[in-house]
Order: sequence, then structure tokens, then C-alpha cells
Amino acid sequence: MKVGNQKVVTLTYELREENERGELIQKVDADRPFVYLFGVGGLLPKFEQNLEGLAAGDRFSFGMSAEESYGEHTDEAIIDLDKKIFEMDGEIDEDLLTIGNQITMQDNHGNPLEGIVLEVTDDTVKMDFNHPLAGLDLHFSGEILEVRQASADELSHGHAHGPHDHHHH
Repeated sequence: MKVGNQKVVTLTYELREENERGELIQKVDADRPFVYLFGVGGLLPKFEQNLEGLAAGDRFSFGMSAEESYGEHTDEAIIDLDKKIFEMDGEIDEDLLTIGNQITMQDNHGNPLEGIVLEVTDDTVKMDFNHPLAGLDLHFSGEILEVRQASADELSHGHAHGPHDHHHH
């Protein structure tokens, strides 16, 4: 069976910076493989294009430019926020506002946005909402372990159910 829409794909991969000899960013092994429902838009389009048509046992190796993956690092994504929005019950959790801390905020549409605290003043918090991999050329390599038809349940939920059920990446 080949990788394609409505298939559940189990795979291992290594994600590196720039090329196959670049710095390792993330490694997913066969004992805790990555399982996902293909074609629902959960992954980068270029990633899916490179896996489409592969079968169990096939290896893959491909690069993605920053534009094809998470985009360039932009100054627009660095924002000064009013410190008041971090108040809970009128108090600010100073531990939360630690330089380098990653905080999940919401954009105007209620979508989660991960931001890193860059600077804290008396009134404002400067945060960087660039994707941590923004501006990087990426390289993926790995192996397809299994391809199977998605169940009706998985299709209705829009994601694969692994052996441990709900996994969030």
C-alpha cells in the first residue's frame, strides 16, 4: 500500500538543519514512531509531497528551504505586549515571564501561538512569535514503517489513533 490521502502512515525520521550532516533538531525512533493521517493538512505540504507514493520499507531523504517549511524569521513577529495581559486574578506570575520562556498565547482568531519571552520591563513584555525553525533550511530523512487505510473513526476525527490513542505533536 502506498502513502496517499486517507492513509495512516507510520514513520521514523531525523530532522536536521540544512543537510543530512547538519545539526540534529529532532529524532523519532521506531520505538516511538510518528503516526499521522495523510492529507489532512497537519504537515507541511512539501513534506507530504515527498512522502506520497512511498510504501512500507521505503526510505526517504529530502531538503526543504525555509520558505517551504516555516518561513523566514521576521521582525514583525517580535511584539511588545502590555504586561497586564499576563495577569491572573490581578497578579502577574513572574516565573512565567522569564527570559527564554516559551508561552502559548492566542491570536485574534483563538489559534495557539508559541512565543518566547525576550525582554520584560515594568509595563511591557517583548515576545518573539517566530516559529523556532523559521529561517532555517531543513533536511528530513527516515523510513516508512507502515501504511494502512484510515478507519472511519480516524477520518471523522481528522487524525490517526495510535496504539496509545491521542498523541499531540
